[in-house]
Amino acid sequence: MTRHGGKILTDQMVKLGVERVFSVPGESFLAALDGLYDSGIPNIVCRQEGAAAMMAEAYGKMTGKPGVCFVTRGPGATNASAGIHIAQQDSTPMVMFVGQIDNRHTDRDSFQEVDYKSFFGSMAKWVAQVDHTDRLPEYISRAFRVAMSGRPGPVVLALPENILSAPADVPDIHLPQPVPDTLPPQAVQRIMHALAAAERPLVVVGGSQWSAQAQADLQAFAETQQVPVIAGFRRQDYMDNHHGCYAGNLSVGINPKLAQRVRDADTLILLGTRFGDIETLGYTLVNPANPKKKIVHVHADVDELGRVYTPDVGIVATAPTALRAVSQAAHAGAWDGWTAAARADYESWIAAQESHGALRQEQVVKWLSDNLPDDAIVTNGAGNYAALLNRYFVYKQYGTQLAPTSGSMGYGFPSAVAASIAHPDRTVVCLAGDGCFQMTCNEMSTAVQHGATPIVVVMNNGRYGTIRMHQEKIYPGRVSGTALANPDFAAFARAYGGHGEVVDRAEEFPAAFARASEAGTVAVIECRVEEQALHTDVTSAAVRKAAVKS
Repeated sequence: MTRHGGKILTDQMVKLGVERVFSVPGESFLAALDGLYDSGIPNIVCRQEGAAAMMAEAYGKMTGKPGVCFVTRGPGATNASAGIHIAQQDSTPMVMFVGQIDNRHTDRDSFQEVDYKSFFGSMAKWVAQVDHTDRLPEYISRAFRVAMSGRPGPVVLALPENILSAPADVPDIHLPQPVPDTLPPQAVQRIMHALAAAERPLVVVGGSQWSAQAQADLQAFAETQQVPVIAGFRRQDYMDNHHGCYAGNLSVGINPKLAQRVRDADTLILLGTRFGDIETLGYTLVNPANPKKKIVHVHADVDELGRVYTPDVGIVATAPTALRAVSQAAHAGAWDGWTAAARADYESWIAAQESHGALRQEQVVKWLSDNLPDDAIVTNGAGNYAALLNRYFVYKQYGTQLAPTSGSMGYGFPSAVAASIAHPDRTVVCLAGDGCFQMTCNEMSTAVQHGATPIVVVMNNGRYGTIRMHQEKIYPGRVSGTALANPDFAAFARAYGGHGEVVDRAEEFPAAFARASEAGTVAVIECRVEEQALHTDVTSAAVRKAAVKS
């Protein structure tokens, strides 16, 4: 059957099971838009390509399947690079299609021409351009395979407009059903032998490719072995934080006692995590040149084993595959005291310490943690407010945390929109700083258009708080470039047809949240935070004073 390239593309996506795409339209891929018209695949039209890519990335996180994004050439593709970077850092499967110039005009510096292989080459798993219409199924199926294989990540395919509009007679390609992985018995024995020989073991979980079953297997393994489990940066929903073996997370603003416990551990069992600079405080908790502890590393990508830390035991497998096997292993040792102490440190750490001002952010986060449904999805971007979320929010179920391990600002709101579209029956809450929210708040229009109903809690202190904190530490009193002139965020939400209100004290928050929930639309609750407040029990004046003294 002869079809134009755009139709071949969308028919192939149907065969691959694509459920929805995120886009900002462009004339460079009109044929693809035509193919989407009657494909049955919803097209979530966004306002800026960076947010569209972030929504696709969030969708990939939620489903474990490639999130799909369409952007136009030149500025459209470069705008989207923030989302590609997140997918790469977070190991999220994603495919981005870029409408490209007519390939007969390549290398003439044509209108909006970009060499995508050069631009995205170090940022994506694979970057290619399709220069023959009859090869579209081949490239598309390969893109989806690459995005999912090994360590998942983003793929960028450039689609010249003349290739998309040209006809071809070519069949679709069906991807083979994956064969379930199993861990060989000898690999299980090596993991359990290392654990049995340990006196102070820690299990560190992270990476992608997780599931509710993996969470259940992790908890079964922890219960049998009575070993402490800690989550990698922004992977806290991989274990019920109420579990007696859960000991906290490795993040910005880490619990000092947990940091010391990592130093003191004699064996680390790393499941899925890359164990990067955030988890190790810039590689200071464990010295890559001389770790002084045994390391067992399980990762789906062989290239990650030994990239930074050379493991004593390296196993190529996904963390869920490994957990499926070791969850059934017999008890290997006695670490009850070590585990109980780690748990006690965590419980002490999440006991709220008062921050500065009439509205104390930790009280808001604690209220959300105690009152949201267990399956509520909580999203965030980057900023000091996020450290409070990482510390005080107790995650219960897998699939309830959407946050960028890349540390990208602006991520929280687009990911909340994507989550609300994917799960309209679940509560979705975005916690954002005033600076973080304003990077992507134009997607309020996207939320209203597509019926998304996330509740955005904006911590407004009128500044880029994280940068101000570091500024006061290094250049005390020399404030430059960190103050913000903010809108009335509640009025902003109402202008789009959403619900908006302002709270000045934490005591006002529960009633405001109830009204936002009942509104049945996208909502913003602006929490007006004291300008001096930077972090739990930390003010800009205190940071400045300490810096001057030093």
